[in-house]
Formats: sequence, structure tokens, C-alpha cells
Amino acid sequence: MAQLTLGELAVRFGLALRGDPDRRVGSVATLESAAGDQVAFLANPKLVDRLAACRAGAVVLKPPLAASSPVDCLLADNPHAAFARIAAVLHPPTAAPPGVHASAVVADDAVIDASAHVGPQCVVGARARIGARAVLGPGCLVGEDAVIAEDVRLVARVTVLERVEIGARSILHPGAVIGSEGFGYAPEGAAWVHVPQVGTVRIGADVEIGANTTVDRGALGDTVIGEGVKIDNLVQIGHNCSIGAHSALAGCVGLAGSSHVGARCRLGGGVGLAGHLTICDDVTLTGFTLVTGDIREPGVYSGGVPAEPAADWRRVVGRLKRLDALARRVSALERGEGADGGPDA
Repeated sequence: MAQLTLGELAVRFGLALRGDPDRRVGSVATLESAAGDQVAFLANPKLVDRLAACRAGAVVLKPPLAASSPVDCLLADNPHAAFARIAAVLHPPTAAPPGVHASAVVADDAVIDASAHVGPQCVVGARARIGARAVLGPGCLVGEDAVIAEDVRLVARVTVLERVEIGARSILHPGAVIGSEGFGYAPEGAAWVHVPQVGTVRIGADVEIGANTTVDRGALGDTVIGEGVKIDNLVQIGHNCSIGAHSALAGCVGLAGSSHVGARCRLGGGVGLAGHLTICDDVTLTGFTLVTGDIREPGVYSGGVPAEPAADWRRVVGRLKRLDALARRVSALERGEGADGGPDA
């Protein structure tokens, strides 16, 4: 791990320093566990009382909290983001040596930059292009005519199928599958006719895709993931979807085909989108929200029912089942026809 002084970190990331500029740190840790050669952070002012027991070499926090810290401070308006950048410097990824492993299978007409790394058991298809300093970890597959831009990292067992394009500096975690066939079938009586998926997937720069996430290729056009998008593990992106720049999707989100998510959106865990709908820019969907229609105004939207004690939940469900009969009775009263809403009343 790298060893840097607090002064070097302050200069590199434009932070103010309250403390010893020559103190050396080599790693990051939690506020509670950090030792004298480690950096921690505090973003939530409600947790300021935890600073009293802190023994870190330095804490990244907002300037108003500096007086409460018993240790050196790096001051930032956004401590979490500053801490993330420091962590990236102190914990760089393991360097991968340039070259193609002897066990890799590479098509004769594939183009691989001399600075790229193609690891053991990788497969690179015909006419595929692998950019400068790209890393293909163990067991990755890059299909025919696929394009992997510079500084892309396919961590391990990543599948990038034919004609898919991955933008610069993107990271794809183990088990991700990009460009699999979409769920496309035409009904014919009681049977289903497979619809060939002839589009592809285009992923912008600085995208991160989590483990075992799948992004389906377009049926006719392309599935498009904008620059800077962050996608968690176990997410399903259907065919012909698009996601705008810098949106973030948490684990187990599901986008049905032809869903369109705007820029800077945030989708909590388990969110589901029905197909052929549009979410405008700057929308937040809280966890487990089900969206069945377009959202045209920025804001925070929620759906689903939070957990309740079982007895309370059964009582709520019982009342829900009686709502229809109650609605008929109210309607009858409003029409002046009496309160009897029928046999279910």
C-alpha cells in the first residue's frame, strides 16, 4: 500500500489541513477502528460524538466539525467523496502486467493494444478491439466485433458479447453479462416465437457494473448506458433500455424492456420498472418501489408497504379487502339510493 503524508493528500485533493503535514498514512479504516497510520471520515454531523474516541491518523470531515476532533483533520465540504478519492490512492488496484496469457484464446484478427492485459482462460473473438491499459481478468469473454476502450477493467468471468461497446475507464465485476439476448417472443396461439435480438449494448465512459448483473442487447436498436452510471449487483436491464448519465441503480433493480431512465436518477434496491415507460431526470425511487407509468416531474417517489407486525398486517389486509364494498356503499349514498352496496356490504 502507498504511504503518503497528510500534506501531500491535502495538496493533491485541494483540502484544508488542521494538523501535522508530515504525518504519514497508508490505508483507510472506519472511524471506530482506525489506527494512527490510517484515515477515517465523518460525513453525518449527528455522529459527531463518535469523534471523542477516534484514534485515526486523520479524519476527513466538514470544517465546522474540526473543533470536535481530537486528531488531525482534512477538511472537505463533501467528506465522503474526498475520502473515496483518498482511499483510491492508498488502495490502488493490483497492477496487471501487459501481455496475453498463454492459456488465452485470441482470434487472429482481434486487435489488442500492447499495454493491455489479457488474463488466463480469456477468449477474445474475431475483430474485437482491446484498448490501451485495459485489463481482462481470468475467464473473461469478449465477443466478435466488441470494443473495449482504454483503461477498462473486466475483473473476472465477465461476458461481453458480440458488437458490445464498453467506454473508457469502466469497471465490470465478476459474472456480469453484457449483450445477452433480450426477452423477446411473439405469441402465436399457445406458443411463443423467438424474436432475434439484432441490436447491441453501448456503455459510456466511467460506468461501473456489479457482480452478476445482466444488460440485454436491443431487439432492433441498442441498449444504452450513459457515462458515469453506477449499477449494483444482481440488476437486470432489459432490451432497448436506456439509462442517463450519472444515474445509480442499487441491487436487484429490474428494468423491463424499453424502459428509459433519465440522468442523475437514483433507484433504490428492488425497484421495478414496467416496460415502455420513461423516468425523467433527477428522480429518486426508494427501495421496492414499483413503477407502472411515466414519471415526468423530478422528485422522490415511493411505493410498497413497509413491514409491520404480523397481527397489524393481517388487520390492514382485511380492511383492504373490504374497501371495494365500502366504495360501493359510499357511491350508493352519494346517488341517494341508500346505503346498501350489495351482498358483500
